[in-house]
Amino acid sequence: MRIIREMRGGRAAREARPPGLERAEVALRDRGFRLTAPRHALLEVVRGIKTHATAEEVHRLVIRRALRVSLGTVYRNLRLLGHAGLIGELPGPRARFDANTRAHHHFTCLRSGRIADVEASIAEPHSRALSKRVEARTGLTIMHHRIDFFGRCRQCRAQGRARPGRRRPAAAASARRASFRAVSGMRAW
Repeated sequence: MRIIREMRGGRAAREARPPGLERAEVALRDRGFRLTAPRHALLEVVRGIKTHATAEEVHRLVIRRALRVSLGTVYRNLRLLGHAGLIGELPGPRARFDANTRAHHHFTCLRSGRIADVEASIAEPHSRALSKRVEARTGLTIMHHRIDFFGRCRQCRAQGRARPGRRRPAAAASARRASFRAVSGMRAW
């Protein structure tokens, strides 16, 4: 007896697709693009990881899936998916990509570089009031805002407490400033 695998086509195939894939196809089709295998793989990778990956990190993960795509193709398609509203892009010297497309802000750990999402509902009443105040005082019209928080994440704070006898960053910074002043002949203010 020979077993024939079920053909994936028609209505059954659409119902078997992961959630959001149809939305991706529609969003790309509305802009005149198709959901190609590399774009599909990029979406799966970005949506499947918990970090805000760089294009290089996404590229490494995509080529592990045996897809032969260049880094340039990854960059172009990540930007295309971002313009289609399917992923977010965090600007910076090394752009990072985010699967969370809901309104939110970011927290960046200054020690480890980890980036965490901060739900907009936490900061929104205050950020709206700040936007209104800036508009009133400057005459500018604010269309969109982005808030980035910086500090230390839980893991880094826990590591800092776990190592007794370690110099505190503020003390280390003031020691560096004092040694710089001594070497350069500058006086303290």
